[in-house]
Amino acid sequence: MMTQQVVIAGAGHAAGQVVASLKQKKYDGRIVLIGDESWLPYQRPPLSKKFLAGEMPAERLYFKPPAFYDDPDIEVRLNEEVVAVDRVGQAISTSSGDTISYTDLVLAVGSRVRRVETEGSDLAGVHYLRSIEDVNRIRADLDAAENVVIVGAGYIGLEVAAVARQLGNDVTVLEMAARVMSRVVSPEVSAFYQEQHAAHGVQLLMSTGLGSIVGDERVTAVTTDAGRNIPADMVVIGVGIMPNIELAAAAGLDIDDGIVVDARCRTVDEHIYAVGDCTFHPNAIYERSLRLESVHNALEQAKTAAANICGEDIEYSQVPWFWSDQYDLKLQIAGLSDGYDEVVVRGDPANASFSCMYLRDGRLIACDAINAPRDFIQSKALIANRCVPDKTLLADADMQLKDVAQ
Repeated sequence: MMTQQVVIAGAGHAAGQVVASLKQKKYDGRIVLIGDESWLPYQRPPLSKKFLAGEMPAERLYFKPPAFYDDPDIEVRLNEEVVAVDRVGQAISTSSGDTISYTDLVLAVGSRVRRVETEGSDLAGVHYLRSIEDVNRIRADLDAAENVVIVGAGYIGLEVAAVARQLGNDVTVLEMAARVMSRVVSPEVSAFYQEQHAAHGVQLLMSTGLGSIVGDERVTAVTTDAGRNIPADMVVIGVGIMPNIELAAAAGLDIDDGIVVDARCRTVDEHIYAVGDCTFHPNAIYERSLRLESVHNALEQAKTAAANICGEDIEYSQVPWFWSDQYDLKLQIAGLSDGYDEVVVRGDPANASFSCMYLRDGRLIACDAINAPRDFIQSKALIANRCVPDKTLLADADMQLKDVAQ
């Protein structure tokens, strides 16, 4: 019988947490971590915030310091990736040609940027933001750029816009939807952020698509789908991400907008788990399966998978949460607002501190808190408990959320 060995495909945030949780639980076996970047597991959220702004060195991005992996039972293989899974033989093949056996395999393969295929999309000065190396290239161009065009007004696009404006660049944002962050926030929150960006000098072009990117070897301008020409020394494209499902699909695992797992983060193969952005998983609070692009989800699923690998019987059930830093504004989102039928606003947007509470059939399902951390923290418990709040109390910003349940 082979020694217990967990192989982790991927070396991102979720993968780092799997290693940490296995160590914490004193896993009796070896751990092999395989990642295609040259960096140890690191945090991605600061990439478009403090790291892009030059306020954080790369070393501070690490999930754990390098010494954490100095363990005879941990093998770290960087600049390498898992390219195939042999479920019958319980082994993986790597891009270097090696074959490695496993007793349990964790797919922490994450996601990749959604690319835009248009004329000029391969010119120098056109960027996507997903890795440390991406940000290093963007920062180098920002230092020399005057006119920056950003395609997409989601979290990444608006965070980059905020940093670029603070560095003194002229910034234009193109967004196909009628409002910013339309996929995740209400019109009230979108309007607030549009006003804030406009006040900081960002030109927002809503209901506007990218036509083409202009230049010889390097970008000099972009055209919109309506034919408008906008000068550009660099372009940053942030139009979403796609889960990396190909490895799992080739191995015959179930796929549905991600790698299908159960509440224990286990796939249809009892020896294979999946965690993080790549998973399509059940959520008991919302009574449906979903895929989340969230650090919190990645960490909690990693803890769940590690616990089950170590023989515990743990199910993952959490209120999703997210955040975005833009200028001096911290947006903290608890829950999922899609499908809401009513919004209750707490506080005054004019004071740059307020919350939007989302209801469906009277039940609180989500909270967007802007510079209102107490609302964010207290809303999570109400959402988890399927609270039906008193709407009058809910709208009273002087009333703590924990006191609004009927």
